[in-house]
Amino acid sequence: MIKDTIVDGPGNAAHRSLYHALGLTSEETARPLIGIVSSYNEIVPGHMNLDKITQAVKMGVAMAGGTPIVFPAIAVCDGIAMGHRGMKYSLVTRDLIADSTESMVLAHGFDGLVMVPNCDKNVPGLLMAAARLNIPTVFVSGGPMLAGRVGGKKTSLSSMFEAVGSYAAGKITAEKLLEFEEKTCPTCGSCSGMYTANSMNCLTEVLGMGLKGNGTIPAVYSSRIELAKHAGMAVMEMIKKDIRPLDIMTEKAFKNALTVDMALGCSTNSMLHLPAIAHECGIDINLDIANSISAKTPNLCHLAPAGPTFMEDLNEAGGVYAVMNELSKKNLLELDCMTVTGKTVGENIASCPNLNPEVIRTIDNPYSETGGIAVLRGNLAPDGSVVKRSAVLPEMLVHEGPARVFDCEEDAQKAINEGKIKAGDVVVIRYEGPKGGPGMREMLNPTSAIMGMGLGNSVALITDGRFSGATRGACIGHVSPEAASGGMIGVVEDGDIISINIPENTLELKVDEAILAERMKNFVPKTKELSGYLKRYANMVSSGAEGAILK
Repeated sequence: MIKDTIVDGPGNAAHRSLYHALGLTSEETARPLIGIVSSYNEIVPGHMNLDKITQAVKMGVAMAGGTPIVFPAIAVCDGIAMGHRGMKYSLVTRDLIADSTESMVLAHGFDGLVMVPNCDKNVPGLLMAAARLNIPTVFVSGGPMLAGRVGGKKTSLSSMFEAVGSYAAGKITAEKLLEFEEKTCPTCGSCSGMYTANSMNCLTEVLGMGLKGNGTIPAVYSSRIELAKHAGMAVMEMIKKDIRPLDIMTEKAFKNALTVDMALGCSTNSMLHLPAIAHECGIDINLDIANSISAKTPNLCHLAPAGPTFMEDLNEAGGVYAVMNELSKKNLLELDCMTVTGKTVGENIASCPNLNPEVIRTIDNPYSETGGIAVLRGNLAPDGSVVKRSAVLPEMLVHEGPARVFDCEEDAQKAINEGKIKAGDVVVIRYEGPKGGPGMREMLNPTSAIMGMGLGNSVALITDGRFSGATRGACIGHVSPEAASGGMIGVVEDGDIISINIPENTLELKVDEAILAERMKNFVPKTKELSGYLKRYANMVSSGAEGAILK
């Protein structure tokens, strides 16, 4: 306890004087000191409500006999950062968040933590920190945004990006584009589809690090405030019972997370973040494990961008626990895993039925018998690549076509906008990986433009970078090794035939082996002049296949 090392005894009088400078009473410093890591800021829509969540957590901690102390964590809005150099600074913040949180906690000796994240990188970043620190910790997110409504239909951020593509193709008017702009994102919260933020908040529930509803209760619901109070109370119970993150985030828990990932059809970014979090727990999750779990896990949900339902619908249908309840009917989950509730997964989900089989398909009536994410391998991606299978049109599950090669996102976007991409093409965007980008930019702009222009049923995209959770279509990311590390994607030439077979989990460059060997022999990867944090990051980061962890 903090009082043993910092508060009690004559030798700690100097420490106590500084607590008095904070306005803390002797009664407060005698209680467990709970750090509340708040990602509140005024630039990320998913974080603008976190001040209210944080205040509710403080109340919950205080009601349960603890002393709450707030300190911040940074967060980037991927939507605002999309399509320009800002996206290079998105993934890289995951490690900044983990490192800075570790520093703050160990410098000040907190007894427990409540993490208050919401959007894409600060959820996994804080989970990584929780694993390193291994003191009692509970997560409570800010919650998802409500869906927008345009023309009587629910919409989300992916609809907005695709509307931009439709406008560029002359399919909608400027007035219609403005309507999308003004109505697509109607509330605060993480964007309303099963994108990366909501994927990771849902998987935090599955891992056992968040309470029921953490991933699905909308940001604007009062029950989200109640959840935050309960999170504050829960961390105090964890301290009493000495339940720690490494007791919860076990190998079995990560297998559960991968299983629910496949059932929900989560963002492909989960294939970066789960291995990185597991690495901090001393657990190895490779892409082959993901495919073996996918092979036996039915896909039960088609939330946006894969289908017409949204996070609010999943919440009303029973949320993540209802999905887990369905999966448990075929013994697909490890039910004896401990959670922040002090109960096991099995105990938590026992009374959580599926309330809407149109939102959460029953285990006997899935969208597909296999999971929503697939890992593809072949000569173009010997270490693996990732696709959101549940968001691919049936006619694009198997595709073969000529490569159209670009060395950065901007060049690809320009060609798409100018109508230079034709039906049947395979767009290849390289030098966008963790090292080559650096920062492994998301490619939501080009994928949305392809869909908005009506080419989603005939054009595929491949990159050593990554795709947004809002991406749909035959979009294959995380190609490893990346071009900057000498990967085969670096020698693809315009006109080369690329074969994609998602059911067979293959990605092949159909060029004579002798020609490929000659190309690889003469291949010198391009380099970029870098400075600051990106230079350090590029020198330290591993491949996308390993979760883009720093070594």
